[in-house]
Amino acid sequence: MTLEAPPVAAPVEEPPPGPPSRALELAVRTAGALIAVLAAVLTAFLEIFLSPLRIGGVPIGVAVPAAVVANVAISWFAVTTVGRRWALAPPWAVWTLIMFFAAGLRTTEGDYLISGDDWVALVTILVGSLTFAGYTYRMILKSPAVTKR
Repeated sequence: MTLEAPPVAAPVEEPPPGPPSRALELAVRTAGALIAVLAAVLTAFLEIFLSPLRIGGVPIGVAVPAAVVANVAISWFAVTTVGRRWALAPPWAVWTLIMFFAAGLRTTEGDYLISGDDWVALVTILVGSLTFAGYTYRMILKSPAVTKR
């Protein structure tokens, strides 16, 4: 009498997940575009409020590197989540328009949010918009992936 091991059932393999549904993909892309625009609005206002920051009466210019870092991150996020190069345009336009309105609008007291003698704010506007432009230029220079047959 020999003892045989009971038969072992083979593990059930689950089929690989299929591609996401078209509706889910559209929802993610739309949400990505909206979040990128919202981030552009928030960082624009943050940079406006950081531009007059001073230590001992000397402007420290923290808004300029903040604009570069934030705008590169927003650019990457917009293009990555939407999956299209045009996704960079809405946050760029919103950010630039907010900065221009801040430079030209007066408060109820008659003050400008960004005055003509605030070099930090003016450099922030220039460098921030050039950051978006540089990211766009870099994407244009990138050649699409070539597939070999």
